[in-house]
Amino acid sequence: MDIAYWILAGLLALFYLYAGAMKVSRGRDRLRPMMAWVDRVPLPAVRALGVVELLGAAGLVLPPLTGIAPWLAMAAAIGFLLLQCGAIVVHLTGGDRRIALNIGLVVTTAVTVWAATTWL
Repeated sequence: MDIAYWILAGLLALFYLYAGAMKVSRGRDRLRPMMAWVDRVPLPAVRALGVVELLGAAGLVLPPLTGIAPWLAMAAAIGFLLLQCGAIVVHLTGGDRRIALNIGLVVTTAVTVWAATTWL
């Protein structure tokens, strides 16, 4: 179970590190080609989402790696699950039907939450 967690958590952490860094560092014009929804959301909210993604990525990896409060890994994974459910709503309400990546992230994150139960 630990191997499954580390593979999934590592992939999710890399994805969210990249996505979070883009949201924090790039302007609206550079985000628009990849994220059509940025025009409907205030830029400070986009930046806040980026910070949440960066912190969540750290939360997936650092607690079980250090052994300090490993339950935080499950909390981070549940946070990402909620984040992606909200992302699906944002996409669908904006007329954007491209939610395949979000659904894939929901499934991957749900399995990661399940795999993280080994530390409880």
